[in-house]
Amino acid sequence: MYEIARNLIETQTFSHHLGIKIKKLEQDKACLTLPYDAFLGEERVNGGAIASLIDLSATCAFWCHSDLSSKSRGATISLNINFMKLVRKSDIFAYAAVARRGSNICVGSVTVKTGSDEKVAIAMVTYKLNA
Repeated sequence: MYEIARNLIETQTFSHHLGIKIKKLEQDKACLTLPYDAFLGEERVNGGAIASLIDLSATCAFWCHSDLSSKSRGATISLNINFMKLVRKSDIFAYAAVARRGSNICVGSVTVKTGSDEKVAIAMVTYKLNA
């Protein structure tokens, strides 16, 4: 059931470039990590890298559902991020959860934290997903 979500991370060049890894996948939830690397920013982790982690973790959560197949198609419609804390040379973790799953539109939330559990960002993601 989580094969499609797993493939989003394990087979895409962009997620490989960033170094994003899956920590946990379950029904309507995903936890991904972005391990720190110097190319992400010496003084601070680039906000675009954090936004990518958010989008990918939400997408994985949306795809973690038994009604979906390889013929399903989806795309992010809206991504609203509130950055709360500067990240310096730290791995970060994105915890995504589906808040509402409609017939074609899904809404989810993502919380990003450091390894020491400090909140870095919170986001709302809207996604179109056709089963």
